Amino acid sequence: MRKYEDIITAYIIILLLISLVGIFQSWSTALTIFNYCLISAVMTIGANIQWGYAGLINFGIMGYTALGGLAVVLVSVAPVPEAWRVGGINMLSCVGIIIGMIFLIRYVLKKITKSKKRNYLITAIILIGLLLLKIISGPAIVNIEAVDPAKTGFLGGLGLPVLFSWIVGGLLAAGVAFIVGKVALGLRADYLAIATLLIAEIVVSIIKHEDWLARGVKNVIGLKRPAPYEVNLQNTTWFIDLIEKLNSGKLNLINSLVDRQNTLNQLVIEASSVFVKLCFAGLFLSVVIILLLLTQKALYSPWGRMMRAIRDNEEAANAMGKNVVKQHLLIFILGSAIVGIAGAMMVTNDGLFTPGSYRPMRYTFVIWVMVIVGGTGNNFGAILGGFVVWFLWVQAAPLALFFIELFTSHLPETNAIRMHLIESAPYFRFLLVGLGLLIIMRYRPQGILPEKVIKQ
Repeated sequence: MRKYEDIITAYIIILLLISLVGIFQSWSTALTIFNYCLISAVMTIGANIQWGYAGLINFGIMGYTALGGLAVVLVSVAPVPEAWRVGGINMLSCVGIIIGMIFLIRYVLKKITKSKKRNYLITAIILIGLLLLKIISGPAIVNIEAVDPAKTGFLGGLGLPVLFSWIVGGLLAAGVAFIVGKVALGLRADYLAIATLLIAEIVVSIIKHEDWLARGVKNVIGLKRPAPYEVNLQNTTWFIDLIEKLNSGKLNLINSLVDRQNTLNQLVIEASSVFVKLCFAGLFLSVVIILLLLTQKALYSPWGRMMRAIRDNEEAANAMGKNVVKQHLLIFILGSAIVGIAGAMMVTNDGLFTPGSYRPMRYTFVIWVMVIVGGTGNNFGAILGGFVVWFLWVQAAPLALFFIELFTSHLPETNAIRMHLIESAPYFRFLLVGLGLLIIMRYRPQGILPEKVIKQ
């Protein structure tokens, strides 16, 4: 128990800070922060097993997050029959052509030795395939996007329960990671970072501009979710009776029936939001706990020790007969799959898919800051980093506004400096996160909870 004392202390502190938000702001806000901390924790677990276990620099986290969000649309949204009628078959044919191209290229690479002939064949397969895709998909895309573009304009999804999309999001991200890994993992660390970042930008750009797939920048709203809707709870007898019973002492002090009913209605509205967020918190916490147990088991298994040996000295591990390339590809796929799950969780929590919101600052570099602050190579540290940095990211503006108003209270409300500082309060999050990272790097260069090397 003593060896976990620092971990327990750190988590108690961050949970107390979130509780203070509930006390001084609102419990709905506190639970919103907690849920996003859990989602961020899943992302940091994925990034940590790539960087902390194997030393792989993946700056493409944004792309895999977007793929997880796309999976929610493809799985949970109801299909659009008219769109399928005018272009669905053509788009399925295009998918078949892409799969055929991949298998043909793999066949050529296996059966023909490296030569000009092989290069010409691969080039011909790609060019012919692209030409066929253009001919078949062009008219189909135009027809699909013309189907009630204000509301649909895309094929829709499978209409399945949204929880299935979390699994599909992981699989979709893993599939893309396999292709990216085959191409990019042979690159040197700095080139790998650049390549993964650019590939992520390509993925997001495709999602943003292919309206037939997920409406592009027009967004998809009203997505299914695994928790009840607030408006439904507010009209449910058992929930109203429960809130009335829990607040009976407060309500009994009100003599007027009208005031009593109005107060009860307000309590029901507030409680419905908290109840829904608690439902999401339970689901997200379950995912984090499952991933933590699996990654901890993997970290201290023979496979985990092998991955850390490869991370510390690739040449020595290669000399010992370990297939470094294969193991790098495997852990790259696993980490990306976890990030894809997190992306699906986030879109499920939001209830909408907005491809335009996927930016490197939020979905790549902030995640890396979380891992570095928490402690690379330590799963507990990576999760803690997700909590700490996201808490700072959200609460930086309210804290900055509080201190600005405190230190400028002696100035007139129309003072130019005071007004400028108040308007700039939202941007203090960058200052606080950057300052926090500098402090951690200065005094705790290995993170708040550094990796513990266990001698066997």
